[in-house]
Amino acid sequence: MANTPATISLNRMRPRRWRVRIVLILLIALAVSIVLFTNKLLTDRFTENTRNRAELRLVLYSGNLLSELRQNAIVPQLLARDPTLISALNTGDYAQSTQRLISFLDEIGAASLTLLDNEGRTVASTVRNSLGQSLKQAPYYVDALRSSDTVFKVLKQETGQYNFYYSRRIESQNELVGVIVVEVDLRKYERAWAGISDAVLVTDTEGRIILATEPRWRGLSEADALAREPVNSAIQRAIQATADWTTLPADAYLQGEAVMRVEGRVAFRGWRIASFTTYASVREKVNGVLALEIMAFAILLALAFYFLNRKTAVRMALFQRESAELRALNARLQREIAERERVQENLAVAEQTLAQSSKLAALGEMSAAVSHELNQPLAAMKTYLAGARLLLNRHRPDEALSSFQRIDDLIERMGAITKQLKSYARHSGDTFEPVNMGDALASALSMMEPQLRQGRVKITRALPSEPVMVMADRVRVEQVMINLLRNAMDATENVEDATVDILLAAGETAMLTVRDNGYGINDFDKLFEPFYTTKQPGDGVGLGLAISSGIVNDLGGRLTARNAAGGGAVFEVQLPILPEETRAAE
Repeated sequence: MANTPATISLNRMRPRRWRVRIVLILLIALAVSIVLFTNKLLTDRFTENTRNRAELRLVLYSGNLLSELRQNAIVPQLLARDPTLISALNTGDYAQSTQRLISFLDEIGAASLTLLDNEGRTVASTVRNSLGQSLKQAPYYVDALRSSDTVFKVLKQETGQYNFYYSRRIESQNELVGVIVVEVDLRKYERAWAGISDAVLVTDTEGRIILATEPRWRGLSEADALAREPVNSAIQRAIQATADWTTLPADAYLQGEAVMRVEGRVAFRGWRIASFTTYASVREKVNGVLALEIMAFAILLALAFYFLNRKTAVRMALFQRESAELRALNARLQREIAERERVQENLAVAEQTLAQSSKLAALGEMSAAVSHELNQPLAAMKTYLAGARLLLNRHRPDEALSSFQRIDDLIERMGAITKQLKSYARHSGDTFEPVNMGDALASALSMMEPQLRQGRVKITRALPSEPVMVMADRVRVEQVMINLLRNAMDATENVEDATVDILLAAGETAMLTVRDNGYGINDFDKLFEPFYTTKQPGDGVGLGLAISSGIVNDLGGRLTARNAAGGGAVFEVQLPILPEETRAAE
């Protein structure tokens, strides 16, 4: 079998494809190698720079602490020689002692100054609420009595914080007269350290943390404070490993995160200071450079794939025929979609026609009762006219005018009845307007009043004091209400003491509830389907609930049904309530 040109071309392209693949693999390997080498080099360099900066900051912190401690160490020695304080201790007159200590406080910069007498009672203090307290059991007082030099004490408070005190005994004529106590304010450095990203701690000679940016560390050893919390899930461990891929081996772990530890010495009683710096800055710098390298290699790969993909243009010609077929299929689908849209439009017109037919059917059922309603005013008018004629013959025109007024009231009532029938019979439009649900309910009950009276149905209503406003077509809302009332009347036709409860409430939505004491609903699945009815033939066609559900859906609401716990059916109409701002604008 002879080889075709296409087969020959394909055989020639196979070795070329292998060469291209090898070149791409080598390019990717080169990119990975460069990225890994750059990562190692830059990580070492940036980590060393970060460590140097951390060590420099630690030297500054240590110097500040030492300066503060030395500055306050000389204060007890000076105050122990103050003649005014010694005189106050000798005479027992401490009226000006507190004020004198306060005047020293601003110059010294200490946290507080306290003067104790020889019995350990606070006789003067910059903290006024401590006056009169007995501190004879305080360690700084006891140690000051035993030593002739300045004593330094670190005391832990109930809050977990540590206070630092210098104390020195005060003598007059080689006799003990009191003790001066200086509280050093080292917590201001904790507050200053809280504003940086590093974690800092200071330990005493026993390895106990006495100052720290983390309050929960105080009183613990460094090992206990830095106990690494285990990562619970494998996913979190994988994320952590990915986050740390540009770092060197961690010096320590702080709350599960790798940190760089730098330690220094405070030249005071064997104190040590340590800081913990995260590798976030190192990661950002290294990842920034790596991102540029990866972007450059990605551009190279994109160019390589672009030139390779140019060869696929030949293959595209093979797909043009299939594209033409797809376009033809798409055109057929567009025609089918247009046909379906026309069918849906015809269906909507048919639904509107059914709704109008349902309204006219309801008018036919109400016509007999309404004619009876109109006959009563006509009979009364005839009686009033006969009475008015008799009164005029007897020259009593004032009483005759009263009869004419009653006739006028009856005419207005007849006009209202015909107006309601005309409003209900007309075809509603699509224009929505603010509708008061209470007024619509009153109008629907007024139109149904003759049927309700003939059926001897007891109507109970519960309406809110404020109007319940919705944006809708009032005629369509009244049509829904009338359909629900007709169903309730039909359901209670053979029930003694027939009752229909109507509840109108306003919350997030406007809700109208119609409940009857009939026999309830048997089939909920078909309840809102067109032409489904439980009435006898000739009594209904089963369109009332289907039309009502469609109207409520068009208004953006929902019509639901359920059986009441005590028997009977409950229908609920929920419509979007009209906000106060929209109501005011309307």
